[in-house]
Amino acid sequence: MREISRTTPAVQDESTYKLTCLRHAGLAAVVAAAAVFSGQAEAADLALKAPAAVAYSWSGCYLGANAGLGWASSDFGSSVGAGTHLLAATGDAAAAGLAGTGSANSTGFAGGGQVGCNLQSGAFVYGLEGDVDYFHGASRFSNGTNTLSDGTPFTINQSATTNYIATIRPRIGIAADRNLAYLTGGVAFTSVNYAQTYADGPSGGTIVTPGTGGASASKALVGWAAGAGWEHAFTDHATFRLEYIYASFPSTSALGAIADPAGGANALRGSANLAIQTARLGLNYKF
Repeated sequence: MREISRTTPAVQDESTYKLTCLRHAGLAAVVAAAAVFSGQAEAADLALKAPAAVAYSWSGCYLGANAGLGWASSDFGSSVGAGTHLLAATGDAAAAGLAGTGSANSTGFAGGGQVGCNLQSGAFVYGLEGDVDYFHGASRFSNGTNTLSDGTPFTINQSATTNYIATIRPRIGIAADRNLAYLTGGVAFTSVNYAQTYADGPSGGTIVTPGTGGASASKALVGWAAGAGWEHAFTDHATFRLEYIYASFPSTSALGAIADPAGGANALRGSANLAIQTARLGLNYKF
């Protein structure tokens, strides 16, 4: 008779158990791998979706102070009318007027405050600013090396003095996060005290009665201003700037006279224009 091999129930249970364990282990490995890959995918997805840093906004109003240097320059003109002290026939009136023509400049501290507002649209920043600075500019021109036709020496002095400058200026700039480069231009205001003096003397000449005279005027001036600057926001509310402004003003004219004790006289006219330049450092607080 043939033998029929049979697996005992014990052996069958053991095989089934091992197969089940292997299946469970494989399933666990698959689940673990899926979890790892899923976690990596989620991390990568979160990294891709992380919000970008918010760029600085220049929109808003500000108040600040500035300090730097100012330069004032003036071109002076002079003319002497025909009269009885300086005679036109001898050329003395023309010579005196020509001697009073020249230019001068002065340098001094400039400092004050500013207030303004900005509006940012994309990379462009539009603004309006007003400022007032103390600046004592005193340009003086003197010519004492000339003589009249008879050898009499004479001196002409001219001066233009101002004590402040103020401007109202639109600004337009391009922002790169916390840095702003801008151009600006607008209206400028100041006041000027203008003076011209004349004096001649008898030394070396034939004039018996020396003549003296002058012309002066004080005037509020309105001109134009233009410049450029760079500004950096080192905190959300504080900014630092470097700025250059050039301002030009119209001429101031004055009418006076030259006279001597003997009754001789001539009309004396003078004029001076004015330009002011400032280079300033500034600090602003942005609201």
